[in-house]
Amino acid sequence: MRIEAESAITGGAPNMIRPFAGNGRPRVVILGAGFGGLAAAMGLKGADVHITVIDRRNYHLFQPLLYQVATAGLSPAQVAMPIRRILSRQRNVTVLMQRVERIDKAMQLVETADRAIPYDYLIVATGARHAYFGHEEWAESAPGLKTIADATEIRARILSAFERAEVTQDEKRREALLTFLVIGGGPTGVEMAGAIAELARKVVVRDFRHIDAASARVVLVEAGNRILPAMPACLSAMAQRQLEGLGVEVLPTNAVTHCDAEGVMLADGRQIRSGCVLWAAGIMASKAAKWLGAEADRAGRAMVDERLNIPSHDNIFVIGDTAAVKNEDGCPVPSIAPAAKQMGKHVARAIRALMAGDPVEPFCYRHRGNLATIGRKAAVADFGRFRLSGFSAWLVWNLAHLWFLVGFRNRLLVFMDWGLAYLSYERSARLITDRHER
Repeated sequence: MRIEAESAITGGAPNMIRPFAGNGRPRVVILGAGFGGLAAAMGLKGADVHITVIDRRNYHLFQPLLYQVATAGLSPAQVAMPIRRILSRQRNVTVLMQRVERIDKAMQLVETADRAIPYDYLIVATGARHAYFGHEEWAESAPGLKTIADATEIRARILSAFERAEVTQDEKRREALLTFLVIGGGPTGVEMAGAIAELARKVVVRDFRHIDAASARVVLVEAGNRILPAMPACLSAMAQRQLEGLGVEVLPTNAVTHCDAEGVMLADGRQIRSGCVLWAAGIMASKAAKWLGAEADRAGRAMVDERLNIPSHDNIFVIGDTAAVKNEDGCPVPSIAPAAKQMGKHVARAIRALMAGDPVEPFCYRHRGNLATIGRKAAVADFGRFRLSGFSAWLVWNLAHLWFLVGFRNRLLVFMDWGLAYLSYERSARLITDRHER
């Protein structure tokens, strides 16, 4: 199949660029350099394979801290690192900054706009995007948070709201501009709401002369009956109390029925005018299931078996947010970074086993706990029988995120920024950039 594939590329598709040769070694193609994709690539370090990592961006993003970029706590460079830099010492890896167009399973090819890359083993880890539940028109009014571009856009919207409120003479307009509304009570929504409340009440409160930034209204809307539904009810209630202690207005059991530039309409009939609406309510998997012709769940995630393969293809693996995975107890594996990393490591072991002719063990997710920070000295942590809240959970959250952040330089810079913010409430990345510049 390998010889036929190369013949198809060089002969049957004359406009395609000849792919990087595997020099007789099995070729592993990894789509996406997120947590799962990088874990798979690193797990194959030293293996007698040629690895091609394809990503449409040139950086790996530490998404758990992206909300801090969006709320001016960190700069983009502190939560991202070039993929080439991360894998530069792994000699069996080639990195391509390309956008995948389609996958040809019959010929075992991954096709981009100008290149076809043959594979012997394919790992699809292309992540997820925002889901607006059939209301894609809401995206312009309520941006979500998945990329650095999203984060800088949200940061500009938040800071611009304060700036516009400072100069407006219309009291009702000022009130709307100082109303920040976050849709979705999962970890991202909770962390975003808490960070905005602290930004308004502790960071920029002394910076303006005509408005009282501390009077800003921060509203967290959740369609379910409680925030942080993946956590035990007691921690969910604790998180809500901590948010309310920061001045956040939490509205559970309230779905959004309409959203535009003026604000939102809730299921209970209330209209909330807001100059800054942010989306943290749902995700939709990438187009991987469509590329593979695989069955998908309602969120677009490809259905995989216990070895993370799509049916009838033991050389194609789907991992991370792209895959609908169930653990051995039948429960869905959560779409979080530790789960993606575990899947990536499992796939690396599976490929080594297949190359050696050994059986592949089923994937077994090991739950390491759930964490969510609410604000300064406030967080919740669930480790099964062991649960924390308040300052102790906040310390655990900080240590865990520093540990998993890629690169010593980033860890050091983030640690220093966090230390300064803790002592002074200072946030150094309060810049309005991109299309919001005047």
